Amino acid sequence: MVEQKLIREDELSLVYGETYRPGSFKEQLKEMFTPKYLAFLLKPGAEDEELNRRDFEMNKFKTKRSLIRRLNSPLTILGGLIVFIICSWAVFPHWLSFIPFKDVAISILPGTNRPPSFEHPLGTAAFGRDVLGRLIWGARRSITLSLASIVVSLVGGVIFGTIAAYKGGWIDNLIMRIADIVSSIPGLILLVIIVSVMGYDLQNILLALGLLGIPGYARLMRSAAISQRAMTYVESAKVSGASEWRIMFRHILPNSMSLILVALSFDIGTAILGLASLAFLGFSQTDAVEWGFDVNANKSALINAPWAAIWPGIGIVITVMGFMLLGDGLRDALDPRSKV
Repeated sequence: MVEQKLIREDELSLVYGETYRPGSFKEQLKEMFTPKYLAFLLKPGAEDEELNRRDFEMNKFKTKRSLIRRLNSPLTILGGLIVFIICSWAVFPHWLSFIPFKDVAISILPGTNRPPSFEHPLGTAAFGRDVLGRLIWGARRSITLSLASIVVSLVGGVIFGTIAAYKGGWIDNLIMRIADIVSSIPGLILLVIIVSVMGYDLQNILLALGLLGIPGYARLMRSAAISQRAMTYVESAKVSGASEWRIMFRHILPNSMSLILVALSFDIGTAILGLASLAFLGFSQTDAVEWGFDVNANKSALINAPWAAIWPGIGIVITVMGFMLLGDGLRDALDPRSKV
């Protein structure tokens, strides 16, 4: 009860612009029975600018708190914690890893496939390279490559989806039929074909992953933009003389991004899994520090040194699970149908 009272006082302080201190019962009762307040409550159609402003600010604050409460679920917190740890590995590997990059990527060290010990908590892999060090340094490559490919998919999908939704007609049919054709082919097979034709360069892999993600974002953006196209603000923009490009990308696009943000968190995990699959199939540089490459390179030592392949695989699974849990929590928090 004390905590609820303090929260209530903080809300009122934000609304009134000063520290709120409730008066005595007599003072509160006197304020409730003022003619201005009674007319606002009882008279049909009565409006008061100051009271309307306070009511609006209070509801806005409650909406923000409601969003935070919906994100405050155990699985969402777990997913956010996993994502935070993996992103910390990706951003600060030289601080979090006690082994320099050259010793996990280039150097040939003694002690190949040694079991876990105090010096090497997760053991060593081929050429005596520390498994934990490769896990930490490999997070940077997996996260950065996944984000780069997602940016290509996001930009292309948002542009084509918005144009298809706003223009309609043969332009909409053309864009969606191309998206259907690309989506009908299994993604991994198409990815292997594109990389085989274009080469194993890093830029080609990122471009192939990005192009394969465009149809999904285009469909999602189209469905969100179609619902926004019928809104009053779009008609007002047309009447005011705004160009079609301004209406599409200045008005419709910002109001359709909530679904895209949710899909983004899901697709980062999917991109990490796709990169790991390519690396496992051999479409990767031999000196790359990457989880999928480690699984492929150490699969022949599963009997003698299982830790060398199992830990990178666990890293892939946990990272993908973290992004999926975070995306699921964001979807529940931003979905209007989940509000009770």
